[in-house]
Amino acid sequence: MKEELHIALVQTALVWENPEVNRALISRKIDRVSSDVDIIILPEMFTTGFTMSPENIDISEGDKTIDWMQNIAEGKGVAIVGSVAYNTGKEFVNRLFFVAPNEKVVYYDKRHTFTLAGEDKVYKAGTDKLIVDYLGFKICPLVCYDLRFPVWARNVDNYDVLLYVANWPKPRVAAWDALLKARAIENMSYCIGVNRIGEDEKGNEYSGHSAVYDCLGSQKVFSQKEEVLYATLYKNHISDTRKKLKFLEDRDNFTLV
Repeated sequence: MKEELHIALVQTALVWENPEVNRALISRKIDRVSSDVDIIILPEMFTTGFTMSPENIDISEGDKTIDWMQNIAEGKGVAIVGSVAYNTGKEFVNRLFFVAPNEKVVYYDKRHTFTLAGEDKVYKAGTDKLIVDYLGFKICPLVCYDLRFPVWARNVDNYDVLLYVANWPKPRVAAWDALLKARAIENMSYCIGVNRIGEDEKGNEYSGHSAVYDCLGSQKVFSQKEEVLYATLYKNHISDTRKKLKFLEDRDNFTLV
């Protein structure tokens, strides 16, 4: 268990539907990541961009990416997390993988598929949340459009960190900024958002705005350019804030059906 968690947010442009090139591009960035980092976070669909044509990607690429993540995790002694367009052999899912240094792989399938882009017609939606206990921090990783649905992110699991990976376009980035801050405040947790940057094959522009907010909604890091951002999360900030401000104890009780 650690009292501090050091994270790196990789805000990068992506090459359209080219996993091999994207892995190589991101590998070069990761090679330069600070040695004291505990978790490296990549954007949504980091091997392809936000494609609605996953059939264009060879089925072997999913396992190649998992192997790549495991090699990085083991080689650098870090956890690595990000989502990919994944072919299960039966269906396509937008699957977030969390890979720890011991090579343990856990995953979360995006619950809220983005109907505006037709993601719901291509990818099967997930049904279960994932809570990862890593170095004593409980982490809830979610994906992009999930950010708009506070009930799904509701902190009934006593997590410490809420984490979103995304391909969130520039025209709606004001909502991204506002909702990340809101999720941090209402759940009394750190909230991390990692977005891509650049322009995709469909002409969608992405302006980054990757950020980290603390339990009170204070912005700790933020960027609009292609870079790796660093932040430190403090266990005592979470415990002290919740001890002083017991807002989570006053939440309404209800269940999802």
